Amino acid sequence: MSMDLTDIQRRLEGAVSCLEGDFQGLRAGRASISMLDPVTADAYGSKMPINQLGNISVPESRMLTVQVWDQGMVAAVEKAIRESDLGLNPQTEGNLIRLPIPDLSAERRTELAKVAGKYAEQTRIAIRNIRRDAIETARKLEKDGEFGEDERHGIEAKIQKLTDDFVGKVDAMLATKETDIKTV
Repeated sequence: MSMDLTDIQRRLEGAVSCLEGDFQGLRAGRASISMLDPVTADAYGSKMPINQLGNISVPESRMLTVQVWDQGMVAAVEKAIRESDLGLNPQTEGNLIRLPIPDLSAERRTELAKVAGKYAEQTRIAIRNIRRDAIETARKLEKDGEFGEDERHGIEAKIQKLTDDFVGKVDAMLATKETDIKTV
């Protein structure tokens, strides 16, 4: 068995793309279909994402609509949106739920920036865990005689460089998102 740095890089990229998805769900005053991605409703005996219960669309920049397919699910979807931490106030007309996007208060912007920071920190932790696993694997391979101490040091340096690069990406993404959130 040898050390596969491309696999480590793939795992790091996965952590960063997960963060991108989390950031898309944090709105900065504009409507986005992905805002509702984290919201799940009690449907058919389990928790289901809203995008599996109806069509979500953005008819205008400050409005989302959810066209619920099953009339019996409208109340559950409306309740899930109301109880989410998105600060949206659903307005229901038959199977259509309108979600006007309110202006963000300074307090709400600060709160969203903190949430973005929390997402970024979770991603940094995931990146450090990937680094730790990779370094443990390298040390085990050295112990098993797969390669020498110098090679292990070289591999650990490459792993650390990858880690630093990805933490830098996370920091840059966070700075961009914070700017986006705080821009009125």
